[in-house]
Amino acid sequence: MRHFQKKIFFIAVFMLMMISGCNPPQPVFSLDEMPFIPLPLSLAPSHEVISVDAIQSIRTVGADEQLLLMAQNFKIFWKKHTEKELIFSDNTTDNDHAVTLKIVNDFSTQHEAYKLKIASDEILVEGKTAEGVFRGLKTLEQLVVISKLHGKINFLSLPGGEITDQPTYAYRGAMLDVARHFFSVADVKRYIDLLSIYKINFLHFHLSDDQGWRIEIKSLPKLTEIGGQTEVGGGNGGFYTQEDFKELVKYAADRFITIVPEIDLPGHTNAALASYAELNCDGKAKALYTGIKVGFSSLCIDKEVTYDFVDNVIREISEISPGPYFHIGGDESLVTPEEDYNRFMDRTLAIVKKHNKIPMGWYELITADIPDETLLQYWAKTEDFSKVIPKNTKILISAASYNYLDMKYDSITTLGLFWAGYLPVKKAYDWDPKTLIPDLDSKQIIGLEAPLWSETIEDFDDITYMAFPRIIGHAEIGWTDSSHRKWEDYANRLSFHGRLLEALKVKFYSTNEINWK
Repeated sequence: MRHFQKKIFFIAVFMLMMISGCNPPQPVFSLDEMPFIPLPLSLAPSHEVISVDAIQSIRTVGADEQLLLMAQNFKIFWKKHTEKELIFSDNTTDNDHAVTLKIVNDFSTQHEAYKLKIASDEILVEGKTAEGVFRGLKTLEQLVVISKLHGKINFLSLPGGEITDQPTYAYRGAMLDVARHFFSVADVKRYIDLLSIYKINFLHFHLSDDQGWRIEIKSLPKLTEIGGQTEVGGGNGGFYTQEDFKELVKYAADRFITIVPEIDLPGHTNAALASYAELNCDGKAKALYTGIKVGFSSLCIDKEVTYDFVDNVIREISEISPGPYFHIGGDESLVTPEEDYNRFMDRTLAIVKKHNKIPMGWYELITADIPDETLLQYWAKTEDFSKVIPKNTKILISAASYNYLDMKYDSITTLGLFWAGYLPVKKAYDWDPKTLIPDLDSKQIIGLEAPLWSETIEDFDDITYMAFPRIIGHAEIGWTDSSHRKWEDYANRLSFHGRLLEALKVKFYSTNEINWK
């Protein structure tokens, strides 16, 4: 009798396993409950569920090298998070049990638009461009990682449905100041990886300032030999060789992030003035500077050697920067008379255009005769932005009171400054670029950028502590239309991302504004 009962028990278990194989367990979240950041434009959940075991292969439709690289990287990602091996499939007609990456040229007019479809036996990611497909893959990766982290041993399936998505703004950026403190190639790559999770698509590199010159210029070797040897507080400094820089440009491009190089001119130039005496009006080299004051330095506007210097710097960096923009700074030139400043900028803007780049600079450029295509970056308080802006000038919003990641979260934050006020997580998220500046035509706004100045930032943990989670909110402001954004909903979704950051070993500010899950 016992033998018979034991036999019946094993038959029942076997049948249950068979049934479970046909009907995968319910996922941790339904598609419309998933805490995506940025919030997609459209979420249409279905009753379908796909078991992670059902996905057996990955394939690309179209001979696009970028798609192939994405497929290779996703294969590694899938193995890491599901312990399942995907095979490459060259079958272009059978979607069954495959993750399919596909470019559809007539999909949308927006080049970053994508569609993610999850059915019971397939996953399809399609976009107008490879970049669109990449954005869709990042959404799929969030779905997998957060489901796994919050489902634990119950992570066996994904919810079905369809996501249709595209960004609000074309420019969704971060800026990293590597001049006041220098950060290694490895650290910058890690930052790029984190930015790509949240669909940020520009990384602005502040490569020079009073405290350090961080990019090799082969025709001007003293810039790094002398100007690159220190940093705020008197550390060892450092610089990127041109090969280092090209490596970072390629690494970012593989993640559809464009590097924007900045050489700040004519102020914020003490490192250059210490490197080459002839750039000073008195012909005497300045001493290296390791403090944090601003506004005391300037290139000599009347010397022709100044413009030879500017031409060589812009030429060499432009040759290794395939992106459209060259940022020439232009801020806080407090010891440069306005007439001299404008004469300098007129010539420098022409040099940028000569080297086939779109000029970009801080909003103080407005006093000069700027070309129509110039991208102005607004950073100051609203009342400072009072000059007439030509209607065809594009504006990038980096308002210090909302965007500056080096502002302290509160009065007890150990890092950062507070000259623009404290910047808690809610304030960093709960605003709209379209209504920030009175009388500015919102059609002129190309996007927003979150700068991280490094006066008090010394290592990678400092970077992430000040950037996260605030930059996640900035990423959503750039991607998701303001009509779909509400603080309470965002705060709930953000609460699930603490585990994601912890899993990536990212030090972040676990603000009590969020009820972390």
